[in-house]
Amino acid sequence: MKTVGIIGAGSFGITLVKILSRNVNVIIYSRNESVVKDINEKHIHMGNELRLNVKATTDIKEITTGCELLFAVVPSSNFRQMMKDFCPFLKPSHIMIQCTKGLDVSRICEEDWLNLNFKRDDVCTMTEVIRQESNVIRVGCLSGPNLAKEILSGQPAATVIASEFDEVIKLGQTVLSSKKFFAFGSHDLKAAEIAGAFKNIIAVASGILAGMGMGKNMQSLLITRGLREMIYFGTSMGTSGAAYLGVAGIGDLIATATSEDSRNYTFGKRFASGEDFNHIMATSSEVVEGVRTLKIINQLAKNEKLNLPIVQVLYKVVYEGFDIQRGLEFLMNDSYAVDVDFL
Repeated sequence: MKTVGIIGAGSFGITLVKILSRNVNVIIYSRNESVVKDINEKHIHMGNELRLNVKATTDIKEITTGCELLFAVVPSSNFRQMMKDFCPFLKPSHIMIQCTKGLDVSRICEEDWLNLNFKRDDVCTMTEVIRQESNVIRVGCLSGPNLAKEILSGQPAATVIASEFDEVIKLGQTVLSSKKFFAFGSHDLKAAEIAGAFKNIIAVASGILAGMGMGKNMQSLLITRGLREMIYFGTSMGTSGAAYLGVAGIGDLIATATSEDSRNYTFGKRFASGEDFNHIMATSSEVVEGVRTLKIINQLAKNEKLNLPIVQVLYKVVYEGFDIQRGLEFLMNDSYAVDVDFL
């Protein structure tokens, strides 16, 4: 494996480029011609200097021809369309590891979500989208506490490569391996993807608590109760509860729900301070996946009659103008709550 491809030139895409280029040549795909030009001519993007073995392209054929292994780092709302664009150039011999922490319901028009009784089969993970839209068989996901700013600053971190195929796990571990970045392996693919999506919701709620001036007592309570809801939702989607107690589950949840570098946490903090929803979304440097995932999972919980009190209250606060303090009081007075009911 001499050359690896990255689809997407956002902050985490560039983070992967920096990690991968220590071990292999890298081709990064972007639709933005100015981004491609800067990378190829100046060897810099988003303030990060890139090695000379990194090349950028706007040509799908070039990256799919030159790379057997592809990492996809595209927002969930654009993921299916990206796969449709790449489909004519992909072969069964390709390996694709997705790095998007969100869910897909694009087979249903987004404007009709609240009017349709969609079921769990209508909600897809990104690897399911890959298989639905292409002939790629060997798929995997990268999930875990991977805050881009920390990794780019040279701090150590770990991740999880999850796949049904040992060769995908081993290959992902090999190309990502470094003294400061370690990749665990897991066969719980769907659980890793659900954990990566769900933890963003809890990060939004944690940011709201911070914006309200709440301390670590409330933050720790939210994270532990959020973990309980993550496991409950994950098992209802047919996955193993144990998978959420590892790096891709509780590990990623802690990082995302406590860090100022988390875009989901930052959204919640700004929202609680009184900023307008649309203004926050318009001025966020990158996509806030947790806000979209909140909408999807809340509607699914309603349709499937799943008991997800944090999700349901947070939805009312973010989308329906429900008073934040009243929402917090509701959650704190849940007389039917059990501390640990998922083991």
